[in-house]
Amino acid sequence: MKTYYRKAKVGEGMRINSSEHIALSSNRMQRNATAMEKTLMKLSTGSKVEKGSQNASGLAISETMRAQIKGLSQAQRNMQDGLSVLEVSNEGLNNINNLLQRGRELAVAAANGTLTDDDRKAGAEELSQIMGAVNDTAGKLEFNTMKILGDNTAIKLQVGANPGQQMTIGNINVSTAKLGLDGASIATQSDASALIKTLDKAIGTVSSTLTKVGSEMEGIQHHLTNALVFENNLSASLSNLADTDMAKEMMTFVQQDIRTKGDQMLINSVNSNLKETISLLK
Repeated sequence: MKTYYRKAKVGEGMRINSSEHIALSSNRMQRNATAMEKTLMKLSTGSKVEKGSQNASGLAISETMRAQIKGLSQAQRNMQDGLSVLEVSNEGLNNINNLLQRGRELAVAAANGTLTDDDRKAGAEELSQIMGAVNDTAGKLEFNTMKILGDNTAIKLQVGANPGQQMTIGNINVSTAKLGLDGASIATQSDASALIKTLDKAIGTVSSTLTKVGSEMEGIQHHLTNALVFENNLSASLSNLADTDMAKEMMTFVQQDIRTKGDQMLINSVNSNLKETISLLK
């Protein structure tokens, strides 16, 4: 095999073509440094879209989803408060029901023909206390300073993250006036007989109200389950969109670090060769 050497032309000088290698490596190092900065930000914050410049549409979507998730979380707390209201209402209604049952016992006893009107006076005094206790429970039972039995307004619960997602509970009135028990009397046998029928109707009203409270509690539980499932699904979607894949980003960072060190070694090598070449020309 023959080796051919090209003769230098007259006037042709020696050129050291090292500047373009250094420039190429420097530019690559700069781009790599920028990429490493982004990777480090993702690793340190745990978020893929910390800035709008990284992913403007992704940031907008993630913030909307984040607002929905926070709204759903608060809605669940709202519903827990609603359940507490209904639980207190349920206890109050049970107490009133027990009072009415005792009143009916007195009415049945007073309706017996073996008693005189004087005998009925003791029962009438207890009946008066019972009616007072019914009104006391209906008028004074409160939740967060709001009356929840008696002549009160309905309570609207915000059960979702968006406007219009509400559920109405309450609107319960079990005062003696509402139950038709104002002026209840067992002073005579006929009064006692009539009161039995009135009390049966009142007990039926309270029982129906207890059923209504139970159905409202079930409704809130249904909304709670839906809100929890929706929140979990949104949280998973937000995580896929915005959260950093730590393993993937760590591998990317290692690759970027290797490339940076490689470019630095190339620049150092070129500079070293350049210095040696220049020293030979001195």
